[in-house]
Amino acid sequence: MPRTIWSGAISFGLVTVPIHVQSATESHSIRFHQYHLEDMGRVRTRKVCELEDREVSNAEIGKGYEYAKDQVVAISDEDLRDLPLPTAKAIEIDAFIAADDIDPIRIGEGYYLSPDGQVAAKPYKLLREALARSSKVAIAKYAWSGRERLGMLRVRDDAIVLHAMHWPDEIRDPAELLPEPVDVSEDEIDGALALMETMSRDDLEGDDFKDSYTEAMEKIIEAKREEKPLPEMPEPEKPGRVLDLMAALEESVSKAKASRGENADIHELPKTKKRAAAKKATAKKQPAKKSAAKKTSARRPRSA
Repeated sequence: MPRTIWSGAISFGLVTVPIHVQSATESHSIRFHQYHLEDMGRVRTRKVCELEDREVSNAEIGKGYEYAKDQVVAISDEDLRDLPLPTAKAIEIDAFIAADDIDPIRIGEGYYLSPDGQVAAKPYKLLREALARSSKVAIAKYAWSGRERLGMLRVRDDAIVLHAMHWPDEIRDPAELLPEPVDVSEDEIDGALALMETMSRDDLEGDDFKDSYTEAMEKIIEAKREEKPLPEMPEPEKPGRVLDLMAALEESVSKAKASRGENADIHELPKTKKRAAAKKATAKKQPAKKSAAKKTSARRPRSA
């Protein structure tokens, strides 16, 4: 069972839900240490006081804020715990909003919130059911690690999940990163939509979503441990310059179909609903033959 990161309560109007916070994710990445290559001795970072020029223990180390170059204000853990903030002891729900109205770039790490004992079980379930039926998420404030944070509460299966969020002024404006304006044709957009349709799926399970990097590192470590030749890694394909977008899209659709075991001998992009409707409308605009003019004069096709 994951360890508790923080304990407090969810404040929902006059309803209080005592909770424990546990991380909702875990890392399987391979971690490296630093070693002296000459004798493979471990290289460690030591904490040294600049004034006394000696190594100090963790018990001697505290937090401080450099108010001026020659003035440091010491801040203890007790000071942080006793901050004059309602969010220091609770996750304060301030509003409810549709999840689609939140830009995903503002959403960060996720944490499971578990009820603190049987007394908290009923108000916990009440909030969970209300969130689920409303199809909304809760926006809350809470204080961790010396600063107040913004968070989002949502339902995942039978649990409530807290996602850390960035404050609005923490999101950079992407305008300066964008290229000069360019034109994209409707056929090119339809081609991209057709490629998206070919690559669509119902889940994110399977070999396509494995951590290939970690698996490759494990093979290298094992080979070096047993003093065997390193496994050969395939050369990644170098992306070429895109000179013809439509040709690139058609080839991409063919490759996507082939990877799914479908017939890849296709040299024309699949028709999207939009393209099909446009062709149908064009066909309707064609003039009727003279022989059928009398029969169809009462039912003239509507312009698309």
